[in-house]
Amino acid sequence: MPLYEHVFIARQDLSNAQAEALIEHFGTVLADNGGKVVTNEYWGVKTMSYKINKNRKGHYAFLRSDSPAAAVTEMERLMRLHEDVMRVLTIKVEKHEDGPSVQMQKRDEREGRGDRGDRGDRPPREDRGPREDRGDRGGFSRDRR
Repeated sequence: MPLYEHVFIARQDLSNAQAEALIEHFGTVLADNGGKVVTNEYWGVKTMSYKINKNRKGHYAFLRSDSPAAAVTEMERLMRLHEDVMRVLTIKVEKHEDGPSVQMQKRDEREGRGDRGDRGDRPPREDRGPREDRGDRGGFSRDRR
């Protein structure tokens, strides 16, 4: 059977348990139509780059499946009809990657860092040398008349 990866975004006002129940629900839709979910991941609530249906955030979920095309079509149809699902993306892949998705790997890296982990080991300000004088930038000034 063909291999697929699915990502969907659910409304932000759902609880985590409700979002995970959606993952299970759509997994059973695939199973009822002759497919199976290889793995699923709940990525959590993330901020979107633009509003969808007046929502700025959404619950992201990821499924890897081994299903016939008819099962995937039925699942997508039900997702598009479901009032809690805002967006759906399905991609056919040659093989599933081993281990967690890139999104989950990023989460693991973030949790392992300290409070300022993205800044690296920068030296203190005085060790980096003097700041350059930027001079007058020609902006608005009250003294000019």
